[in-house]
Amino acid sequence: MDYPNDQHPAAPVRSGIPEHGRIPKYYAVKARISALVDELGEGGLLPTERDLSERYEVARETVRQAIRELVLEGRLRRQGRGTVVAGPKLEQPLSLASYTEGVRRQGRTPGRNLVTLDRFPCPEALAAETGLTRGEPVWHLERVLLADDERVGLESTYVSVARIPRLDTDFEPDSSFYAYLHQQGIAFGDADERIETVLATPREALLIGTPPALPMLLIHRVSRDTDGQPLERVRTLFRGDRFSFTTRLRG
Repeated sequence: MDYPNDQHPAAPVRSGIPEHGRIPKYYAVKARISALVDELGEGGLLPTERDLSERYEVARETVRQAIRELVLEGRLRRQGRGTVVAGPKLEQPLSLASYTEGVRRQGRTPGRNLVTLDRFPCPEALAAETGLTRGEPVWHLERVLLADDERVGLESTYVSVARIPRLDTDFEPDSSFYAYLHQQGIAFGDADERIETVLATPREALLIGTPPALPMLLIHRVSRDTDGQPLERVRTLFRGDRFSFTTRLRG
C-alpha cells in the first residue's frame, strides 16, 4: 500500500478514507475543521456552526456532527456558549507511580477535591478481590482529580483501616495518597490493573463536569505491598477526551 509522503504513522491510514473514495459528508467537514483547529492553536475560538456551515456550504447539522466528534476526541472543548481548541491530552504512565507524579512530569499542576471519606465493614466482593477479611473496617476515599484546576477524573480508593488507622485525621485529601503511604513506611510491591472503556453514570458525570455520553477510561487496580499483603483497591475514571496511557513493553 502506498502512503502519502506526509502520512503521520499515528494517523489513520490514508486519513481514514475508504478505498472506494466515498466518505460521509460530515467526515469531509470534520477533516476541514480539524485543519482549522491546527491553525487556531490551543485556546483558539472556533467559528460558530452558522459561520462554518456557510463556509463549507453544508447544513448546520453536518457541522454539528463533525464538531461533536472532535469534542469527543478531545480536539475541541465547550467553553460557555462557544467551542475552543483543547490542549494536548495528558499522558499517564501505566506504572505504580502516582497520579500526582504523572501530571507534574507534563508541567501541569495536579490537585484533588474530596467527595467523601468514610469507613464501613468490608463487603464480600471486596474481600474476595483483595484478600482482605470480610467484615473488617475499610476506608473509602473518593476524590475528583484535577489538572490545572480542570476536572479530569474521579478516583475511589479502598484500604484497610488497620493498615492506615488515622487516614481521617492525618491525611490531606488534596495531596498524594501514595506519598502519604510512603510516609507511613508502606512500600508498593506489585499490582494487577485492568483498563476498559465505559460511560459515566449521571452522578459521576456531574462530579467530573462532563456530559454522560462522553467516553471514559476506567482503570481497576489491586495493589499489594512488598510482602505480598493487600494494600489498596482503586477504581479510577479518566476523561477519554483528556487522557491517554503509555507504557514500555520489553521482550
